[in-house]
Amino acid sequence: MLHRVEGIVIRSMDYGEGNAIITLCTENAGKVGVLVRGAKKVKSRHAALIQLFTIGEFVFFRNNGGLGTLNAGEITQSHHSLRTDLIKAAYASYACELLDRVLHEEETGSFWFRQLSACLNALEEDKEPGVILNVFEMKILQAAGYGPELNHCIACGLDKPDEELRVSPRLGGVLCRSCRHNDPPAMEISPRALKLLRLFAALDLTRLGNVDVKEATRSELKKVMRAFMDMQLGLKLKSQGFLDQLDKYNI
Repeated sequence: MLHRVEGIVIRSMDYGEGNAIITLCTENAGKVGVLVRGAKKVKSRHAALIQLFTIGEFVFFRNNGGLGTLNAGEITQSHHSLRTDLIKAAYASYACELLDRVLHEEETGSFWFRQLSACLNALEEDKEPGVILNVFEMKILQAAGYGPELNHCIACGLDKPDEELRVSPRLGGVLCRSCRHNDPPAMEISPRALKLLRLFAALDLTRLGNVDVKEATRSELKKVMRAFMDMQLGLKLKSQGFLDQLDKYNI
């Protein structure tokens, strides 16, 4: 059966002599794997279609699920600048790998497609990459069923002053002073960072404007979101390791 989809290339790998297999996050068909014959050969008309972060229309043949075979394709947004900038490429690769690991093939992809597309656009527009990724991570957690409870104590359910709250990645939310014994390692968090986390939880990436966040708060947000991601999803991503190396050398 012939399929026509709008999709984003979230993974690309060599296959055999001159071929490639791409994984697409599509608007209406979830996650799809497509074989692109001859894509790695010199002067291939499909060479640009297999590049990471590329958004386009893909026409492929596929019977009863499984891997499709590309018939034709047209690029609508290349995101070339993301691939030529080390920092942007690192953050964009993380977003794509994270989505690839979380999104199942049978899931509808419309929400994921819109969020990833907005994430890539924001990175290309030079918005703060750490903030963009934190919002994207929050959307991932929420869509996967692990969105943190940030407005009420996750143990007693009461609404307490922000100054009394700590964050518990293990329990999946905030704890008040009276309930901290439920998770002694719960993390301290400033009212400013907590306010931003709540904003991230309510915000759709497609509506993200310029968010001015001080460096100390960005560092705090990154630490908290990393703890949530590690505790709730437990994924080991190659792109995350590379981002850690960039941080280590302050690149």
